Amino acid sequence: MQAWVRLLWFAVILQFALSASAHGQQSAAGAQVIHISVDLVQLDAQVLEKKTGRPVGSLNKDDFQLYEDGVPQQITQLSRDQLPLSVVLLFDLTWSVQPVLKPLASGALQAMQHLKPEDEVAVMVYAAKAQLLQDFTTDREQVVTAIQKASEMESGDAALFNEAIFQTAEQLSKAKNPRSRKVIIWLTDNVPNIPPGSVHSERDAFQKVFETGTVVSALVERSGISDFFTVTFSKNPAFAPFRMHNPPGNVYKYAERTGGEVMKSNKDEISTKLAQLIDEIRTRFTLGYYPAVQQPKGKFCKIKLRIRPETEKREGRMIVRTKQGYYR
Repeated sequence: MQAWVRLLWFAVILQFALSASAHGQQSAAGAQVIHISVDLVQLDAQVLEKKTGRPVGSLNKDDFQLYEDGVPQQITQLSRDQLPLSVVLLFDLTWSVQPVLKPLASGALQAMQHLKPEDEVAVMVYAAKAQLLQDFTTDREQVVTAIQKASEMESGDAALFNEAIFQTAEQLSKAKNPRSRKVIIWLTDNVPNIPPGSVHSERDAFQKVFETGTVVSALVERSGISDFFTVTFSKNPAFAPFRMHNPPGNVYKYAERTGGEVMKSNKDEISTKLAQLIDEIRTRFTLGYYPAVQQPKGKFCKIKLRIRPETEKREGRMIVRTKQGYYR
């Protein structure tokens, strides 16, 4: 075969190979365009024995029933106390709560030992607005120092719950570990003031905690002063129209909707109760699933989690606490 003929055949074969390669690349590119990415949804859940209130630990994926917007979901992940925590300690600075902060500061280091070394903690205080005293850190001494600083602070301003929760959830969105479980541990007497229209509303605050996946748990310390203000203002029918128009926020409402827990305490047992609350946060389950139906960005998806009837028949009745939903 003459050299020019061989060269012609080589050019034809090369052109065919390049054309096939380009077609394959276009097909691969086309596959990438139509590929649908589904985000994993994670939620915290606390499961308690209904009779005793003790945490339940011996459950697997098949023991749960999970629904999103009424559609059954397949749980693909289940763990317990495996993910690190990002915790914000949020302290009410109003003068009816202030006396309990000093005994908390003295026992804070011992309570912090109930965290794991990788858990990060920030400290915030609030009255009319929230203030960051300590950014996220794994240094327990820095956390204790911030709690001691909080115990020495005073504020005569009104307690604006919704603004405080909004700003604290915003701080949790800046947690250093993006895979962590995000928790607010809130110390308050649950006596809010009716907020002005210029601050974040209860609706704003709930949107922020759902967007960040935050669980709100609390230690509630009541006093005679707290009870006086509750009767005089919080439950006074004369102020009902103002509360309905601009809800001031309620610690139990925040805990219920995010799947958190509220413990009652007093200044003599506050550090012990803090340690107990941390221990119970550690016993929570983390569930993961890929939504069966894709929803548009920004939609609020409602979640319903419960224990299967056959599991309760075998193990006894249980209480499940988890968040009511999340934003896509």
